[in-house]
This record gives sequence, C-alpha cells and structure tokens, in this order.
Amino acid sequence: MGKKSIKENKNVYFEAREEAGLTRAQASELIGTISESRLEKLETDKTAVVPEDVVDMALAYKKPELCNYYCTHECRIGKDSVPEVKSSSLSEIVLGMLAALNSLDAQKNRLIDITADGVISDDELPDFVNIQKQLDQIDLTVESLKLWVASTIADGKIDKAKLNQLK
Repeated sequence: MGKKSIKENKNVYFEAREEAGLTRAQASELIGTISESRLEKLETDKTAVVPEDVVDMALAYKKPELCNYYCTHECRIGKDSVPEVKSSSLSEIVLGMLAALNSLDAQKNRLIDITADGVISDDELPDFVNIQKQLDQIDLTVESLKLWVASTIADGKIDKAKLNQLK
C-alpha cells in the first residue's frame, strides 16, 4: 500500500478510498471504469463527479452511503428532494421509526379532519406542517434502514441474492 495522504481538505470520495485501504492505483484497478488520473481529479475536486462514478466507487469501497452523499450534496434534483441519511445502528433506526410512527398515530385523526374537505385552511396549517414533519421523519428512518441494509450487504453480513429472492 502507498503512503497515507496528509492532505487536510479531503473530499468524501478521497476519504472513502483511504478508509478502504486503497491507493489510487489499486482503486482504479478495482473499480475498472475510472482511471487513476481521473480518480485523482475527482478526489481533488478538479473535475465534477458523475453518478456512474459514485456508484462504481461505492461498490468498490463498500460504501453505499457515497450515493446518498452525492444525491444530497451534488445532484441538483436530489439536493431538494432526497433526505441526507447518516449511518446508524439497526436498533437506533428501529427505535426512531417506532417513535415517529407512534407520534403520527396520535395525529392521524387530526390529519383526517384537516384533509377531509380537500382544503387546508390557515388555522389547520400549523397542525398540517407538524404532521408533514412527522412523515419526513418516517421517510428518513426508512432511508436509514435502506442504507443499513446496503451497508450490511456490502460487508457480506446479508446475502443479497437471498434477500432479493424473499422480496
């Protein structure tokens, strides 16, 4: 393995490669679709990363969270529509999801009242916004669970073929 970089402002792709214990040459060979010189340009922000590069790096480095990072920080569409997901333990994800579902369960009758007439009035708006926030929290926990599954598959702790067969 080559020497470790002491560069301070490493981008997320640079850090992911280093965490995988790969030199640029090794990473380029493992990825197969990104040359060593292009990888250097991606890691030093001299050229823009494209989705295909991110998918290939995420697979090679066993870091599926790179895809979420790209979508939430670099993609024009994703910045506004994809929630940023941080890696969490399965128990944290499940407890967060249960808390969000319980909170929403308490508000479901209010949501019915608000939306029954097809109009959200000014006095209903604060409650509706609160319910939307609870739904966003559920969405975030679902995305966290998807990331956890992808990471667990990448680590070889879940058999992807068996999982897909059961779906």
